[in-house]
Amino acid sequence: MSEQAHPDAVAQVPVCPRHPDRESYVRCQRCMRPTCPQCQRPAAVGIQCVDCVAEGAKTVRQARTVFGGSVTDGRPVATMTIIGICLVVFLGQMAVPGLDNRIAFVPALAQSEPWRFLTSAFAHGGITHIAFNMYALWVMGSYLEPMLGRARFVAIYLLSALGGSVMYLMLSTPPTQAAVATGDYGMWWTGAVGASGAVFGLFGAFLVLQRRLGRSAAGMYVIIGINAVIGFVLPNIAWQAHLGGLLTGAAVAAAIAYSGRNRGPLEPPNRTVHWFSMGGIALVLVVLTIGKYALAG
Repeated sequence: MSEQAHPDAVAQVPVCPRHPDRESYVRCQRCMRPTCPQCQRPAAVGIQCVDCVAEGAKTVRQARTVFGGSVTDGRPVATMTIIGICLVVFLGQMAVPGLDNRIAFVPALAQSEPWRFLTSAFAHGGITHIAFNMYALWVMGSYLEPMLGRARFVAIYLLSALGGSVMYLMLSTPPTQAAVATGDYGMWWTGAVGASGAVFGLFGAFLVLQRRLGRSAAGMYVIIGINAVIGFVLPNIAWQAHLGGLLTGAAVAAAIAYSGRNRGPLEPPNRTVHWFSMGGIALVLVVLTIGKYALAG
């Protein structure tokens, strides 16, 4: 004779809260709720449910690099993205007539077309020009990006590009009427393109960060020196942008390396201080630009 199960006994069968149709006799070690195989996650002892794993992840501190950036998988994704943008722009320069004139940095035009301060850092004047710059960008980016984190690396690149354009502007002067009469418009009306200013910013950042870490940067001094000489010897090289990028990159790296460390040498730096410092550098560049155009009339 068969016996009918008591209703209370049926009600006591444990079921997974996320899947009520599944009997679950394994319980989460954290919340002790029944957990079906689909919701089980291995833990140090026993298993946890997916809800407890997600809740615990909120309290785990995210790993940071020595300079406060988010730890990546080591791939220089930001570097590759910048290189890709430069290549696309270069192909556009060859395919679209007049594109060079619309994105090059020209001091006389940048006041009313401010995008030129940055777009010029993604354009190039020829195969050799872009090849050298992209190689240097790849070498420096592969080292600096994992160290800084992607956001800080991109910030250094863009601020250095801006700093290069601002230095080019600061060392330019509007041509006199006599010079215009002879067809000499000077740097004020001469366009500049190339990632060289931003790359020199990465050079400057490298020097500062290596010093902060107590590592040698002797080889980089030689490379910078050679490039500096080339800038003065070869024609059509905007050494002004190189200088501006180098100084800006070094300043940004110094802000990252030496500021925000009020929590001890073994603690990651205060990232908010970093971004405020970089914002201050950007503000200085903007003020210099406004002042230059005001004086130029």
